[in-house]
Amino acid sequence: MKGSKMGNKGNGGLSPIRHHNFCAGPAALPTAVLERARDEMLDYRGHGLSVMEMSHRSPEYVAIAEKAEADLRELLAIPANYKVLFTQGGATQQFAAVPFNLLGQGGSANFVDTGIWSRKAIAEARHLFGDVHVAASSEAGGNTAVPRPEQLELSGDAGYLHYTANETIGGLAFDYTPRAMRPDGREVPLVCDMSSSILSGPLDVSRFGVIYAGAQKNIGPAGLVVVIVRDDLLDRARADMPSLFGYKALAEAGSMVNTPATYSWYLAGLVFEWLKDDIGGLSAMEAINARKAEKLYAAIDGSGLYSNPIATANRSRMNVPFVLADDRLDKPFLAEAEEAGLLNLKGHRSVGGMRASLYNAVPEAAVDALIDFMADFENRRG
Repeated sequence: MKGSKMGNKGNGGLSPIRHHNFCAGPAALPTAVLERARDEMLDYRGHGLSVMEMSHRSPEYVAIAEKAEADLRELLAIPANYKVLFTQGGATQQFAAVPFNLLGQGGSANFVDTGIWSRKAIAEARHLFGDVHVAASSEAGGNTAVPRPEQLELSGDAGYLHYTANETIGGLAFDYTPRAMRPDGREVPLVCDMSSSILSGPLDVSRFGVIYAGAQKNIGPAGLVVVIVRDDLLDRARADMPSLFGYKALAEAGSMVNTPATYSWYLAGLVFEWLKDDIGGLSAMEAINARKAEKLYAAIDGSGLYSNPIATANRSRMNVPFVLADDRLDKPFLAEAEEAGLLNLKGHRSVGGMRASLYNAVPEAAVDALIDFMADFENRRG
C-alpha cells in the first residue's frame, strides 16, 4: 500500500484468505489496520502488554486517545468550538441521549422520517417525552426519495431537527443538508445520525449542532460511538437525564466518565490514520466511493434481472439494495455468491432482496468481483 505505515510485518510468508465482505455492520475493516493491530496485539510498542489490557488512564492509552481525536478533527476539519466524544451504547443509545441533552430548556423533538432508523429515533423520543413532531416523511412514497427542502415544516416549538443522512437498510441518502428553521424564522440545532456515511467524504461540521455515528461501519469495530457536539449546546440538558448520557460530563472528562471502549477507540484511531496516510484524506476517499457505487448502480441499471427502486439523486453510496426479478433465485444467488467469496449480501429481513454495503474499507476490487459475479449469474440463471 503506497505510503502505508501499516504494512504486513511478517507472518511467515503466509497470507490469510480474505473474502469480500459486504456486511452492513459490523463491517469490513481495512486490511492494513487489521495487520497493524495484529502486530501490536501482544506487545504494544514495547510496553509488554496489549492495548486492551491497559488502564484507560495510563499515559500510554491517553496518548492513543488524544491522537485518535486529533486525527479525526483533522480529517473532518472540526471547528474548535465543537467537542468530540468517544462513548458507548451504539447509535441507538443516542436516540435517547439527544433529546435528554437538548430539550432541557423546553421545546419538542422534530424529525425527518426517511426509513427504519429515523423511525426508531422517533419512537424512542416519543416513548421518553411523548410529544414529537415529524417535519416531513418519505413513507407515502415508499421511502424511495427524501423529502425536498421546501417540504420540511418544523413545529413552532421545535427544539432541534433530527435526520438520518443515510438509511442503512433502505439505501436512501440525503443529497442536501436540511436547514432547521422554525416558522418564526428561528434556526434550531440540526442533529444528524451519520452512522453509515461519516468519513465517506468531506463534511461541513459547522452546519450541525450534533453529529453522532456508531463506529461499526466506517470508523472501526462495534462498541464505540462518536459524538460531535457544538459547545453552546452543552448546557441544555434535562435534569432527569441519566448521568452517563451527558455530553457536558463526557466532554469535561475527556470521554472517560467511566471506562470507555478502549480497544475499539484504539482501532478507530488506526482507521483515522489509514484514511490520512494511506488514502490521502476524505476527498480522495469520496472519489473512490463514488467510483465504486457508480459501477455497481450501472451494472444494476443495465441488467434485466436486477433492479434498485431508489430515486437516482438519493441513491446511497454506502448501502446498495437490489432485488432479483424472480425472488426464487434469491437463495441460489446468495449460496453461489458465498461460494465465490462474496459475503453478507442478504438484504435486511425487513425488506428482503440483496444489499451490498460499500463502506470505505471495501476495496474497488470487491465491487468489480461482485459485478462480474452478478453478470455471470444473470447469464446462467436470468
